[in-house]
Amino acid sequence: MSEKDTRLINKLLEKLTLEEKIGMIHGASLFRTKGVERLGIPPLKMSDGPMGVRMEFADTEWRAIGNTDDYVTYLPSNSAIAATWNRELAGKAGEVLGEEARGRGKDIILAPGINIKRSPLCGRNFEYMSEDPYLVKELTVPMIRGIQKYDVAACVKHFAANSQETQRLWVDTLVDERTLQEIYYPAFKDAVKRANTYSLMGAYNLLNGKHCCENGKLLDEVLREQWGYDGTIVSDWGAVHNTQAAAECSLDVEMNITNDFDDYCLSKPLLEKVKSGEIDELCIDNKVRNILRMMLRLHMIGDQVEERKAGTYNTKTHQEAVLEVVRESVILLKNDNNELPLKKKGLKKIAVIGQNAVQIHSNGGGSAEVKALYEISPLMGIKKILGGNTEVVFAEGYYIPKKCEESDQNWQATSIYDKSLEIADITRENIGGNSEDRIEERRKQIQNQLREKAVALAKEVEVVILIGGLNHDYDVEGLDREHMRLPYEQDALIQAVLEANPHTIVVIYAGAPVEMPWIEQADSIVWSYYAGMEGGTALAEILWGEVNPSGKLPETFIKKEIQCPAHFIGEFGKKDVVAYKEEIMVGYRYYDTYCTDILFPFGYGLSYTEFLYDDLKVQLLEKENELSVIVEASIKNIGNLEGAEVVQLYIVDVEASVERPLHELKAFEKINLKPEEVHKIHFVLNEEAFSFYSVEDKCFKVEDGAFMIQVGGSSRNIHLEEEIIITRNYFK
Repeated sequence: MSEKDTRLINKLLEKLTLEEKIGMIHGASLFRTKGVERLGIPPLKMSDGPMGVRMEFADTEWRAIGNTDDYVTYLPSNSAIAATWNRELAGKAGEVLGEEARGRGKDIILAPGINIKRSPLCGRNFEYMSEDPYLVKELTVPMIRGIQKYDVAACVKHFAANSQETQRLWVDTLVDERTLQEIYYPAFKDAVKRANTYSLMGAYNLLNGKHCCENGKLLDEVLREQWGYDGTIVSDWGAVHNTQAAAECSLDVEMNITNDFDDYCLSKPLLEKVKSGEIDELCIDNKVRNILRMMLRLHMIGDQVEERKAGTYNTKTHQEAVLEVVRESVILLKNDNNELPLKKKGLKKIAVIGQNAVQIHSNGGGSAEVKALYEISPLMGIKKILGGNTEVVFAEGYYIPKKCEESDQNWQATSIYDKSLEIADITRENIGGNSEDRIEERRKQIQNQLREKAVALAKEVEVVILIGGLNHDYDVEGLDREHMRLPYEQDALIQAVLEANPHTIVVIYAGAPVEMPWIEQADSIVWSYYAGMEGGTALAEILWGEVNPSGKLPETFIKKEIQCPAHFIGEFGKKDVVAYKEEIMVGYRYYDTYCTDILFPFGYGLSYTEFLYDDLKVQLLEKENELSVIVEASIKNIGNLEGAEVVQLYIVDVEASVERPLHELKAFEKINLKPEEVHKIHFVLNEEAFSFYSVEDKCFKVEDGAFMIQVGGSSRNIHLEEEIIITRNYFK
């Protein structure tokens, strides 16, 4: 910040009244603060936006106002972006989000969500990236930079240790310092120090006894002092409960879900406490200073207002970018008999079975909902790619009951039932009684009828594409899943269809892992996270080989939730206190260390071609206070098709004095190779790659001793490794 900008901020602070300053630090509507027109200070306009800029809402109630001009580009979810393992594409997704937010007149877009996927059951996992902090931070940084390129503030969320939706406003998460530093802080730290995120959202939960948005250790000590953050800290909506605590910590803006704006903790109650001398007005000045600093960066005030980017939305460029992202996000999990890619020639008739072939996903999930300009369903994508020479027959396969989740946790819940589905609504009235047993009996009858029709169709065709999974009844803000099983009796459907026609491609759309009891019967399995407006196009291109799949899992796929250490070592889903007793052993860190029998490992994903890893070279350079390790390897495409591979580097601490995982991801690069092409990978590692957080020394530490460098295609597919010996300790 220049001296000129500092002078402007000081000048404005001198002119602002106490009432005007307080008006700037709390919501004046559900997505807007107050401005000060006489001083040229505009209000802050915000929007939800993890998968696109949300539709316009009424100022005082949670109701979309029904505009016809707020349709937008529907982006792939953060889970899908993470599955690309592509920093450049994460940046492109950020650019689309930022330019569209600016085009819609927003100043802050409430994204990206970067919480760690601690359990597969968290309802908002589809909004988050990974179980691994390194992968999250490497994709978060370019995404934030992409957003802020268009004079819109990214608001990275939810800080911190916010990994369940159950009782999310009041649950107290107990996490030790080492685990925070190694697992739950890193992505936020890099968002601040590398990406310079202009805003950051505090979480709902308590952390070690104090609400995150009132937590002095979290916001003052860690965020402001240790990381040097000078951006704007915004509360989650309804996350502030105590005026004194919120005023005296580093929170800058209080937002809420209610329309009694003058009664917010940082509104009239704060004004009264300042006037009575209970709270120093300097606390308010500091908050306003941070807001004004962000406004200067966004060219909302100052002498560059006319230079602020205007943005735009629903452009062809944005749609192409979305398609590019989703093409690299789809993951080929299994292809035992090379059933894929399919061939168009001679294919007379195929069956597409399953509600997720036609389900619209853009309009649900809580704050992730958008009004998509369009959404290409899998069925539409398949029909587009095949044209008129192949008959495509669709069967629902399973029934989705009408459902509107309503609770005090999920205050934005809406029904996402697709009214176009021509299945009778099952209610007490239309079955002539009020018995839950009779309702369930009728549902089972419909499920059986739909399954029988699907099986009969499967027997008639050459190829079946069965498209199932979850939807935003399950992947949703405010609710956690109870288990990993597929809903709507889909497992029975999948098993029956596989028995009827072994040439069945199983495609699963979901935001988090699911059980797959039919995995041995299925030769081909394709996975997609929520894929945005061009998801159906990309899926069809991959099924018919126009695009070679290159997505990799950003999380481990376990068989059942009980295998997850958050469930059988730590605690998950409790309503009062949740202890992270598994500590740093999150995701593959636990599963690989203890050889858990899983479905698919972290970093896994097949291709239609093959790659050869060779010629590993490792060079260790040690100076007095600096460690550098240079790693090189050759990767060759030995197949017949052009394809992309994600080369992953893991570090093993062979002689650690503290508990450490078997290995940890510390570098990766995605490369595209033509047949027979060779690429030499070059990684440079520093102390951070070898360190752990020392509670005793209160810093990150590298111990002397042996370390193994591993290079491979997933956490359980290591092709090359070499040991090095570090001869001294390093402290950072």
